[in-house]
Amino acid sequence: MLLQFVRQFGQKLIRKRPLEPIDESERPVAHLNILNLVIWGVGGMLMAVMYIVTGGLAKYIAGPAIIISLLVAALFSMLSGLCYAEFGAWVPRSGSAYLYSYVMMGQLYAFVIGWNSILPFVTGTAISARASSYIFDSLIGNHISQALQETFSLPLPYSLATYADFFALGLVLLMTGIVALGARESILVTKISRVINLLVLIFIIITGFVKGDLRNWKLTEQDYKLNISGSRDIYGLGGLGPQGSGGFAPFGFEGILQGTATCFFYYFGVDGIATKGVEAINPHRSIPWSIVITIFICFLAYSCVSAALTLIVPYHQIEPLDLLPQDILHSWWLPARYFVTIGTLCDLISRLHSAMFRMPPLIYKMAEDGLLFRVLTRIHVRTGTRIVAIMSAGNLTGLMALLFKYTDLLELLAGGTLLIYSLVAFSVLVLRYQPDQNLSKNENTEEEIEVPDPDEHPLDSEPEARNSNILKSLWFPISTIPTRKSGQIVYGCASILVLLMIILSVILVQWSSQGFSGDSGYTPVAVLLLLLIIGVTVIIWRQPQSPIHLYFKVPALPVLPLVSIFVNLYLMMQITSGTWVIFGIWNGIGFLIYFGYGIRHSLEENDER
Repeated sequence: MLLQFVRQFGQKLIRKRPLEPIDESERPVAHLNILNLVIWGVGGMLMAVMYIVTGGLAKYIAGPAIIISLLVAALFSMLSGLCYAEFGAWVPRSGSAYLYSYVMMGQLYAFVIGWNSILPFVTGTAISARASSYIFDSLIGNHISQALQETFSLPLPYSLATYADFFALGLVLLMTGIVALGARESILVTKISRVINLLVLIFIIITGFVKGDLRNWKLTEQDYKLNISGSRDIYGLGGLGPQGSGGFAPFGFEGILQGTATCFFYYFGVDGIATKGVEAINPHRSIPWSIVITIFICFLAYSCVSAALTLIVPYHQIEPLDLLPQDILHSWWLPARYFVTIGTLCDLISRLHSAMFRMPPLIYKMAEDGLLFRVLTRIHVRTGTRIVAIMSAGNLTGLMALLFKYTDLLELLAGGTLLIYSLVAFSVLVLRYQPDQNLSKNENTEEEIEVPDPDEHPLDSEPEARNSNILKSLWFPISTIPTRKSGQIVYGCASILVLLMIILSVILVQWSSQGFSGDSGYTPVAVLLLLLIIGVTVIIWRQPQSPIHLYFKVPALPVLPLVSIFVNLYLMMQITSGTWVIFGIWNGIGFLIYFGYGIRHSLEENDER
């Protein structure tokens, strides 16, 4: 009885959602070329909040070497984007990682991805609200922050912000009310704000070239002693030294890695391009190329801004809330400060408004599937808006903007994004080695995905002996196409690899904190883990891959998805312990909701009954 209960419970966790057949009149028309996708991707990815974040990272985390952090983050974001492109190619629908994982991987997997997709949306919107508050406050002489700090100072500065930011809360609630009343997202306002953001970007880069001094990348500790007064660490970062040790990378390799983990959120949104496969012309070519080009353009923009900021003044004198350093604000440069500040503020508020339209649909969809509370699916009678989902998203975002530190929000955003990208890469690795799956109850997959003729690829019909050699089946599969057994082998090996990579990441983080000392006891453990990882990877490589035709496939399987998973896990280990606590609480609440409500009220559970 116990085994039967465990088996039934496990089957509930891996239940998959069948795709509903779509009417031909509703099928999206392929109309997006590479240029359209790049414009759409760059517009969504190039964020004005980067000016504040870049200044803080350069001053407290990486110094001028923030450019290297941006480069590393761009390369592995590109790899994650390619994995996302193949994941989307498995499901012939425009959607999200939540939909794709529900169809291909199962219910619990989909809930984890969906719940952790809500987190980047919420924290990203809270970051925009906090940044808007900071910039507006600096524009009027910091009167708001001074008044709030005197009146609403929080007693727990380690886990919370130094003061409750009611201005940021007010912005979020205002935008939530506008969306709840039925207002539509203005394409014209969005385009204007992005043009303003582009002008501000160009102006800051030109200013850096005109006013910059290359000596600011070659400072020594003697230069720092002359400026020992420093400024207040408004971000509460600390831990890497107040000013660094000099040179281009004053905080060393550790600072570059920690900067890379935070910089990952700069490229948040690359997954949106991958979901456009159904609407793209020649998706096998346009999707991967548009991902690569978009990330490259954004890297150039971000790195130029970082170079400009660190060339104009020494990085330890940067004031993140002042988008142009005070040293250059004289004569005709003085109006430039207001142009940059007001332009950035307009773009941030516009993005805050747009973000409030993008959060509720995911919450509504998960509630509609029964994985979240059904009350979240209520529609307002007069406005036709998803009123409960909108208010829930707005209240949660407002609470985080009110109480949490800016850096905690950044790390939560980076952590959620890295986790989702890791799960997507894991899905790509597993799915390529699984036997054919029927995605719909009422239609065959041949309608959407080209499945090879069974006469051309006959399945091996000979039953395997019960006492066959396990090692022989691992190294010498009996079939040339995936079987249920080979798929289970890959699934088990991939899970073991993730566990080994987590252990290796923890060891490398601890080892790097000791400067990779040659006499460290970590060396033999790291070598052993690497050998195990290589051995298990070879076992996966020996298994037969699915011959199903997809418009895009990640090359060099299984190596590239595994590299993506490892880098994502390693960067997640750079997140501070306080943020891990918040991240753990978020996922703990999610599992309580799923096992207490979602698993019993999902649509698939009701269909079975």
